[in-house]
Formats: sequence, C-alpha cells, structure tokens
Amino acid sequence: MKIWIDFLTPKQAYFLGELSGKLEKEGHEVFKTTRSYREVNEALELRGIKAVEVGKHGGSSLRGKLVASAERTAGLAQIICDMNIDVSVAFASPEAARTAFGLGIPHYSINDSPHSTAVALLTVPLSKKLFSPKIIPLEVWTNLGIERDRIVQYDALDPAAWLKGFLPDENILKNLKLDDRKPIVVFRVEESKAAYLLGKVPTDVTVIIQIIEFLLKEYNTEIQVVVLPRYKEQIQVLKEKFQSRIIIPEKLVDGPSLLYYSSLFVGAGGTMTAEAALLGTPTISCYPTKSTIVDKFLIKKGLVTRLTDKDEILEKVNQVLEKPDVWKKRLKEKTRNILSAMENPINIIEGTLRRDFS
Repeated sequence: MKIWIDFLTPKQAYFLGELSGKLEKEGHEVFKTTRSYREVNEALELRGIKAVEVGKHGGSSLRGKLVASAERTAGLAQIICDMNIDVSVAFASPEAARTAFGLGIPHYSINDSPHSTAVALLTVPLSKKLFSPKIIPLEVWTNLGIERDRIVQYDALDPAAWLKGFLPDENILKNLKLDDRKPIVVFRVEESKAAYLLGKVPTDVTVIIQIIEFLLKEYNTEIQVVVLPRYKEQIQVLKEKFQSRIIIPEKLVDGPSLLYYSSLFVGAGGTMTAEAALLGTPTISCYPTKSTIVDKFLIKKGLVTRLTDKDEILEKVNQVLEKPDVWKKRLKEKTRNILSAMENPINIIEGTLRRDFS
C-alpha cells in the first residue's frame, strides 16, 4: 500500500513519525510531505525524518493563512495527482484533506483539538475516518460534520504514541548546559499565530515574562530557567528582556527528554503540557483561553494545575520549588499507572488501515 502522510507541526513529527515508522516496518511505502515552518522542519530533522517541503506556514493573519493554504493545496495536488496514492493520513491538515478529497483519495484524519474549530471544519467532514481520543465525546465531532460510524476512538492521549517505552536522552542536559543537581524550570509560550488564538493573546508573552522576572529575582542562580518560544518575534522579545540570564535554545530541542529532567513545567500550549504531565513532571497550564478537553482530563487526574492569574502561578511555583524532588516522585508514581493503562494510538490507526485496505 502507498500511503501519503503530511506533517505540519512538531507534535506531528513525533506522532506521525511513529506511525510512518510502523507502516514502513510493515512493508508499506510512505510518502511524506511538510511545509516551510521552522519548528516542524527542525523537529523532523531532529527525528531523522525526510519529507518533501510544499508551501509554507500562513503567519498570523487570516488572509495570510487562506492564501498560504490555497497555494499549498495547489502545490500538493500537482505532486500527488500522478503518484497512485492509496490513502492519505494527516493530523488535521486542511491541505491534505482537500487535496485527497479532490483527487478521490480516501483521507484518514487524526485530531484531538476540536477547539481549533476552523481547522476541524476544513478536515473532519472530508475524512473517510477520524481517529480521536476517547475522552472527546462523539457529539463534539458529529457537530463538526462527520457521522459516528466514521469515528475511531483510542483509549489514550496522543503523547502516549511516543511516550510509551520512552527513554530520555541525557545529552539534552549537556547540549543546553544544564546541571541536573539544580532545579530546572521550563516554560513553553503560547501558539500566538494559531487561528483559534488570533487576537486573544499578546504577542510579547507578557505573563510568562512576569513569572520569569519573579523567579530570577527570588531564586537568582539557585534555579535554571529554559524558555521554548515558537516564533522569531518571541525569541527576540525574550532575548532583549533577559539576555543570558535564561536559556533560549536556538533550535528545537528534544522536548520529552528536557521535560523528563525538569523540576517544573509552565505551559501556555497543549502538547508539551500533556507530555510533561504524563512524564510525571509538576505541570502548570496557563493556556490563555478556556481549558481544552485534554487539559480538563489531566486536571481531573491531578496531573496538571490550571492557573492564569500571575500571583496564583507564582504561589504554586514556590510550593513546587520548596520540595521539587518530593513533588516529582509523587507524580511519577501516579503517571506510571495512567500511561501504562493507555492504548497506543499508533496500533489503533495501523490496525484500522490494515483492515480497511487488506
């Protein structure tokens, strides 16, 4: 079988990277595409995945996103039309869904983010099947244009695809010049250019800056602060503000390994928050709008603390940093059972494809 997989984000480099590896081991031919977008390009490089680059990220404006998507769809159509693709697989890629639909190729979509309504509406109705975590009610997806019998659920969160059996790489400490004898606090800034957050969050990561300022003043050199921006504009703001007092990686790093060795994670996004929580690292979510379904699950399980007020975040940070080893040991015991009980989403997807196309 010839399978086309489209990679759009760093998360997808992990999730779809695991899927493509399994499919190739099963003897299938996998054709991989991506777009020009710093973080996904570096994530693919980090994982040794080669993909054909078609089109680019649309930036922070609706017009830019529309034009980039239209141009990318046309570019993909030109490449895919003569390749005799049997099935298309992507994680909520509007361009892959539209191209596959237009060329009569069955499209299989993966999605755990119904809060990204625009992307869901552009992909879910065009999908022959949708793969999604079981914690997301079927009605959420049917309201977005797909029948219940086309939805395949897995009893897991998406990061289980690459965290089950995960072994951290100690080189992350050396590469970032971190000392594992001192607390490591990691921040992930918000996805300010995502369609579902446009106009809803500041572009200068203000809240996170205030928290970092407090930590540097309160703890000085007793802790190590690592900040993971998404865009060049965020990198520039952070470097101008903090210079060498914090660590800002020049390129995308091995996130799971960094989170494994961290004492605390403060996240304004989704994927790394779930990763940190499932790795047993004390995690604070300061996601800038209402909690996602995945966040609510992790909060209910006691793996994530949801806070948006600066003073409340600082109070929680202080609590964790007073006894970081105690907090981490307690959470690791809890997450070990939760993660081991989860299905591997990759097995569910590969098995479904095998049955559907055998």
